[in-house]
Amino acid sequence: MPAGVFVFLAALALISSIGVIAQRNPVHCLLALILTLITIGALFIALDAVTVGLLQIIVYVGAIMVLFLFVVWLLNLQAEATPVGHLALKLFASVAVATMVAELFVFTSRVKRVPIPNVSTGYGSIESLATTLFGKYLIAFEVTSILLLVAVVGAVAVARRVPERVAVAPEAEVRSKLAS
Repeated sequence: MPAGVFVFLAALALISSIGVIAQRNPVHCLLALILTLITIGALFIALDAVTVGLLQIIVYVGAIMVLFLFVVWLLNLQAEATPVGHLALKLFASVAVATMVAELFVFTSRVKRVPIPNVSTGYGSIESLATTLFGKYLIAFEVTSILLLVAVVGAVAVARRVPERVAVAPEAEVRSKLAS
């Protein structure tokens, strides 16, 4: 993969992942997360892991994120109000982030390059993935799908609004009393 393509995709993934945590609107956060997952899938494809990249895009973006998006729309979540004050909390968060970034640079400067191991020709193919997923991990796969279904049903039950009684106009009450 050319270095320019990698740098572009990596920068796009970083910017969109910052957008996930920086946005106030939940829908915009999910859209930024979708862009992040698409760029990670494109990185996998560019690194010749086509199956993993396509599964990343199809499963996470095409299914899970769309499900999350519908749940957010169903729950009608609004953007959070900007907190006023909390200067000490913001200062602590800034120091913590700076410490983590410094730790990341120290960690990456000490990492040694490891040679890429040779793998068998069928490793990572769709056939081996299907055999593993629908053979050894079939029960976990089905339990996960049931868990997601229960989460959606629970979100619908929580978001469901009980219809309010329609207030009877005073004229209608008077007419009903006069009629009787």
